[in-house]
Amino acid sequence: MNQTAIFWPVIAQVFLVYLVYGLLGLRRRAAVQAGSASRSGFRENRNEPRESLFVHNNLLNQFQLPVLFYVVCLCLYVTQGNSLVTVVLAWIFVVSRYLHAAIHVTSNDMRYRPLAFTLGYVVLFILWLWFALHLLAVV
Repeated sequence: MNQTAIFWPVIAQVFLVYLVYGLLGLRRRAAVQAGSASRSGFRENRNEPRESLFVHNNLLNQFQLPVLFYVVCLCLYVTQGNSLVTVVLAWIFVVSRYLHAAIHVTSNDMRYRPLAFTLGYVVLFILWLWFALHLLAVV
């Protein structure tokens, strides 16, 4: 297995962060144009406008659980622990993050958002478990 294959899901996850940043900018600009926010209101960002609140919250989410994803991918790469299993798990994690973000920034439907989060949470745990087993030379 090509050890660098693990970086494609990482790149896809980083791309998601940029997409959410872009969407946040668009939603904030729309809020300013609609008069529900002022540019100076973003200086301290204490009162995120309703139009961009879900996107802002999702952007914060992109620097929580995904940080553990970046670390485990780097650890797998450095220790040459990548395999088809780890790359597939990494892609599943990223797809779950895209689903979570799509739900969060649109309907924010709490029937579905926790499911997308939980999928990524469990898959990331499995990735860390796989890494630990790799270090123990079990897998």
